Amino acid sequence: MQPLHENEPTAALSTPGAVGANAGTTRTSTRAGTTTDVALVATFAALIAVCAMLPSMAVAGMAVPITLQTFGVMLAGVVLGARRGALAVLLYLAVGFAGLPVFAQGTGGLAVLAGPSAGYLIAFPLAAALAGYLAGFAARVRPALRALVLFGAATAGNLIFTHPIGIAVMGWRLGLPAGDAIKLGATFLPGDVIKNVLVAVVAAAVFRAFPDMLRRRR
Repeated sequence: MQPLHENEPTAALSTPGAVGANAGTTRTSTRAGTTTDVALVATFAALIAVCAMLPSMAVAGMAVPITLQTFGVMLAGVVLGARRGALAVLLYLAVGFAGLPVFAQGTGGLAVLAGPSAGYLIAFPLAAALAGYLAGFAARVRPALRALVLFGAATAGNLIFTHPIGIAVMGWRLGLPAGDAIKLGATFLPGDVIKNVLVAVVAAAVFRAFPDMLRRRR
């Protein structure tokens, strides 16, 4: 075997200087990625808080108000992916449980866990994670079909986690029979369909502008 000369590419890559440069580039890239992740998680946690604090719609006979909170939660999951979406929701919940009035109707603190809406709050990180995972499949379909996949991802997150857990806890807290609790919780479904459509439209626009956010899911 002939020895490699210093000016050959393979030899250059094997030198300590080249290895050090590659390691430095990797560390810089990792730090930049982490900074971006933190910024996105914080931004979407703030978005969820804003959606929750916007004027809510109280419905006669409903113990839980109708807000844009689920829109913010699903958008975080769909846009950010399973891990970052769940982290954004967890950050939002942590801030609210710490006492800041970022929940619906300007409430905050651990006392909300004793209320009828506690189940919805508990379910939000799970719903965002599932929606974020399923939204990743939008990268495998034609751009014209992506909004449909994103709508399905948000809907699945709500139907599998948000509504079952939310309705179960609401019925328990209010002392309602299962049938009555389901009927009461079903009041949210038409509004959620509209919000999920908005999530799909907004997320599709985000992915058109920033395609890497769909290709590189976290």
